[in-house]
Amino acid sequence: MFIPSWVGDVVMATPALAAIRKRFSRSHLVHLMRPYVADVLTGTDFCNEQIFWPSHPTVSPPPSGNPTSDRTRQGHTRGHLDLIRRLRAQRFDLTVMLTNSFRSALVARLAGIRQRVGYARDGRGWLLTDRLHAPRSAGKFLPVPALDYYNELARSVGCENISDQLLLGTTPEDEQAIDRRLGEPDRRRPLVVLNPGANFGSAKCWPAEKYAALADEMTTRYGARVVASLGPKEQEIARRLGAAARQPLEVFIDPPLGLGPLRALIRRCQLLVTNDTGPRHFAAAFGVPVVTVFGSSDPAWTDTRYAGERIVKLDLDCQPCMKRTCPLRHHDCMQTLEPRLVLEKVDEFLADRHTAVDSGEQQPKISRQA
Repeated sequence: MFIPSWVGDVVMATPALAAIRKRFSRSHLVHLMRPYVADVLTGTDFCNEQIFWPSHPTVSPPPSGNPTSDRTRQGHTRGHLDLIRRLRAQRFDLTVMLTNSFRSALVARLAGIRQRVGYARDGRGWLLTDRLHAPRSAGKFLPVPALDYYNELARSVGCENISDQLLLGTTPEDEQAIDRRLGEPDRRRPLVVLNPGANFGSAKCWPAEKYAALADEMTTRYGARVVASLGPKEQEIARRLGAAARQPLEVFIDPPLGLGPLRALIRRCQLLVTNDTGPRHFAAAFGVPVVTVFGSSDPAWTDTRYAGERIVKLDLDCQPCMKRTCPLRHHDCMQTLEPRLVLEKVDEFLADRHTAVDSGEQQPKISRQA
């Protein structure tokens, strides 16, 4: 199977991956994926083997005549040829392509995989043996939840009764890493995780100063222990977050957690507040309440029908633009979204928990919508 290259898409594909695993339980299942998303699926049992795409060239596009760039390009080409040879040697009968790129379909065709199932997109329909067609109107693709998109692929190869439940696990190593970072938990205080970054681009990012203001209010109202998790390329967000906070706020960035320990952290927290980025879906997989702040992106593409999610967004004429950076250069969709709007959704979860803790009750995990 060709696995998506975005963390959130991998999580939304897990019901399809589980269904395919069940349907072909006696087969040798292999996932072809980017190395950086492999950690998303540790702790699950959806395949027998993982194969990784060759790394991207370090210069793109390589300047003509530059010997270093030419060697990089040649090495990238050799990596793809080696991958095709490896796939061909394993003589696969079927591939389900959860990726939409022309390149992935070409690799599958050159590898001699007999049955190639995927969506006819990116001009690759002629490379597929079994073509699905995403709904379109006036030449544009209609917003279809990725969850449904992937589940339809699983149905096309004979899977039945596919659940909408996102499925993730953790490993003992992940849990131990979080034990070391958190120390002894205080069960009287809600653990709230902030995820203020986004690999996609700045247009998805609610400002760090607004996250800090929200964290201050949650600490004041609920005595929350607030932890922010950021990636190695998000040092500036971490700096601004720390500078703006007036109440204690822990920032996990030095060293960064990594996807495995981040899953373990979200699994045990009482609330996640996040931008529209991959770890948002970790909460749905573990039944953890989540408040998601939307700016440039359209929630319709990533709807998982999770009862424990609250979405906060404005309704500006320029939304959703689906751009990595604000094309109008004002970023109003995030800059003018005030913390009080997010706090209203946070209150729905933490106020109930606060009452339950005071009365000695245990808060249940959230189940999915019917």
